[in-house]
Amino acid sequence: MAHLSDKFLVELVKMRADYQFGPGAGEALTSGGVKVEISKRTGKPRYVYDLDGRLLATIRWNDGFLALTLEGARLLKERFKPPRLRVVVKNDVRDFIRQGRSVFAKHVVKVDPEVRCGDEVIVVDEDDNLLAVGRAMLSSYEMLAFNSGVAVKVRRGVEGEDKPERIAEDNAVG
Repeated sequence: MAHLSDKFLVELVKMRADYQFGPGAGEALTSGGVKVEISKRTGKPRYVYDLDGRLLATIRWNDGFLALTLEGARLLKERFKPPRLRVVVKNDVRDFIRQGRSVFAKHVVKVDPEVRCGDEVIVVDEDDNLLAVGRAMLSSYEMLAFNSGVAVKVRRGVEGEDKPERIAEDNAVG
């Protein structure tokens, strides 16, 4: 795939984002311009950077979906009004979530009704401040109905922003 044009790769990212996050997501992620990096090992598209070199997302090797970084989450959060793509947690636990801790169901106060188990989500506080990005471990219904269990496995909290982005499960093979 290394021979694919930059234009094709950007369109691929836009289509995947629209499919995964909804119409308009692809434009939100790519409107400032992006560069798609190809994996040297597999020859497949792997990383999506903005033109300033900030990582926006990693293309997961196992299913082709996008794993958002905080920067990518910010772009989608600006594009979509609450509660779209969001899991809202109680303000009294926001400091823990900012540090990258998992979100427990008992702390969820609102959630996008479209969220399914396995979806990429943006974790915010009750004032819609970005706290973290991660993967939903429960559906929206379950997050609100359950009083125990992990609702979102957080990949990165905003307090770890000064460190290089890590997408552990996605970088294991690629």
